[in-house]
Order: sequence, then structure tokens, then C-alpha cells
Amino acid sequence: MSLLITNAVIVNADKKNTKPQSIFIDKGKIQAIGSNTDVKATKTIDAKGKLVLPGLIDIHVHFREPGQEYKETIETGSQSAVKGGFTTVMCMPNTRPVIDNAMVVEGLLKEVNRVGLCNVIPIGSITRGQKDQELVDMFELKKAGCLALSDDGKSVVSSQLMRRALEYSKMVDILLIQHCEDPLISAGGAMNEGVTSTQLGIKADPYISESIIVSRDIELVHYLGGHVHFAHMSCRRSIELIRQAKKQGISVTAEACPHHFTLTDDEVRSFDTNTKMNPPLRTPDDVEAVKEGLKDGTIDLIVTDHAPHSKEDKEVDFENAPFGIIGLETSLALTNTELIRKNVLSWEEVVDKMSTRQAEIAGIKNKGVIKEGYDADITIVDPDEVWTVTVEDTASKSKNSPFFGRELVGRVKTTIYGGKVVFQDK
Repeated sequence: MSLLITNAVIVNADKKNTKPQSIFIDKGKIQAIGSNTDVKATKTIDAKGKLVLPGLIDIHVHFREPGQEYKETIETGSQSAVKGGFTTVMCMPNTRPVIDNAMVVEGLLKEVNRVGLCNVIPIGSITRGQKDQELVDMFELKKAGCLALSDDGKSVVSSQLMRRALEYSKMVDILLIQHCEDPLISAGGAMNEGVTSTQLGIKADPYISESIIVSRDIELVHYLGGHVHFAHMSCRRSIELIRQAKKQGISVTAEACPHHFTLTDDEVRSFDTNTKMNPPLRTPDDVEAVKEGLKDGTIDLIVTDHAPHSKEDKEVDFENAPFGIIGLETSLALTNTELIRKNVLSWEEVVDKMSTRQAEIAGIKNKGVIKEGYDADITIVDPDEVWTVTVEDTASKSKNSPFFGRELVGRVKTTIYGGKVVFQDK
């Protein structure tokens, strides 16, 4: 089926075209871009008044399959992704069983192909069973289809293992994503250590549990070479360390989540377990530091860390509730509301951090740019539509979000994956 998008104001990372154009799509590829609308297509979409972006990419999500399908599956996670404008996502390995061998990867990819809504790429673990004792077979996992490895949910605490992981990752040419948390320091903390945790009497996790691992891995990369990508940065000190490392030419990259540039630890006063996440919500100063890092390029990516949990799992006391929130359907709107409309970032910079640079860092080919010959993965957005986040309007199988009832600006209207319309807003 061929597709023609007319009146398209195209936003790529390097340029926003103010003059509307037409995009002709056939055989899953962008065949032509220009002012000519005389091309005959099976379907036409009028994008007047909208912005046309490369399909969004998120290299940090959790879909829970295999093993915890009651929280999320490849199918429901894909539905949530495309509703949020994402055409490619990469799934973390803390499933049951852990994604630490080719057999699990092959099973996941079989289900991904069956669902077919978006491009879902498995991330393998760095250590077997995420037990921080033995490295996985990186060659096997890459051959099976993994583009990255991570023990997300926990750090590779062993410095010796992390050293070996870096050395092997250079040979395999695979991305290492580090969850930065020293468990001996976080010690089961449920929220950020500070005035609020003291007042609430909740066991706390100090920011240094994050920054210590960031510092160690920067030193390892400086010594050994290679590359490490830091997941969900949340505190000023970590961002300062990464900024200095980049100035010194050390090959590290970093990401941040919308909740860490939108919410502070003061939200925990409600004792709503949907404000419990790892790393935890931090101080207003940390929120500003995340915004500064996004603005000056210290933080390369905006990711969701989409982490579904069932209502039953979250309806317990705060300290015993699981970490994490869903985020695929609110990410772009939160970014527009909190960053673009407040002049922190431009639409071009957001496209870079939510698509183009994601593809570059993960090594995803032919995506992240609206360009002739590239995959026809496209997100059409109404940047001015005001809407309210509701439970009923959420496609994810889980409903654990602190943003229900919040008014946001900017809504995904159409998501196109491989030339096919996979989501259309009503």
C-alpha cells in the first residue's frame, strides 16, 4: 500500500521546514519528498496544522514479557508505544527468565513479528541472570538480535566485571547501558534522601548511590576506551561528572526521563506509590540540572523508562511498592509542555533526543530521519492540542502513572510504521 502525506511541516534534527511539503511512501520506504502532490497513492493523510517528525525511538522500556505478562506484553506495550508516537523501542532484560541467551531473544522476536505494530529490539543482560557474577556471551546475543546490553534494574556493581564487560563490548561492538546505583549505599531506600524523606520517615536513597557508579564508569572508560551509556540520570552531581567527562573526550552518553525533569520528591508527600521510581524523584535543584543537561547536550536522550506494574502490585505501603511508572503515552506531551513551550529545547532538539540521536547511539539503521530512502517511520503531532491524561485513555496494560488528571499540550495524531498507519487518534 502506498501512502501520501500532504501539507507536511517536516521537523528533522538538523532543520524544521517551514514550507509544507508532500511525502510519498511506498514499499515501507520514503520514496519522495517535495512540493508535487500529483502522485497517486492508496491512502492520503492531510497533515495541515501538524508537525511531521521521524518516528520516535526509545532505547529504554520494559515490556515484562516473558514472565510477567499480567503487567505488560509485547502486544500491549506496542499499542502503548505507537499511541505515544514511538515506532522503535528497546526492551530491558529484567524479565523472567532474564534475556541472557539467544533462545529467549529468538522467542521475543517471534512475538514481535507476530504483533507487527512497531520495531521492538531486545536488550540482553550484561551478566548471566543479572546476578553480577558472570558475563553473558555477548557475541551470541548480538547475533541473535540484541543491539545493547544492560543489567537495568540494578548496576553491574563488580568493578572487575564491568571492566571485562567494557573490554568485550569493544570487540563485539555492542552498546553497554548502565543503571547507576550502588546498592550498599541506596540500601533499599524508597525515595530521595533529604528533608522530605526525613519528614515523612521513609527510608531514603542518597544521590551519591547514582553518582558513585557514574564516576567509576567514567574512570573505566577513560582507562580502557570503549563506551558506556548512562541510564535515567537524575541528580546534579552525575550530570556535572558527565559534562566534565565529555569535555575531556571520554566516550560516554546519557539519558533522562520526563518524570525527572517534571516532578520533585515533594510529590511523595501524597504517599502515592506511582511517585516511587528508581532512581527516585529528586530535589528542585536536580530537576533544573536535568533541564540544563538536556539544553547544553550533556544529556543526549529523552527516554521513558516505561515500567508497568499492576494495580495490585502498587496498592501496598510505599516502602514495599515496586519502583516504576508507565510513560510511553505521555513522554512527548510532557516534553512539549515542560521543555519546548518553556523555551528549554526546540522541536529540532527534541527530534534529536527522541529519535535521531537514539538511532545513532544504539546503531539502529535507516531510522530517525525523514529522508528519501529511509524507513517510513513517521509521527504526526498536533503541537497545540490540550488534553488531560486519564486512566480510561491509556493503552498500556498497567495504569501506574503519577500524571493522571494532568493537563498537557501536544498530542500524537498519527503513527506510521514501515509505511503502515498503526495508530490514528480519534
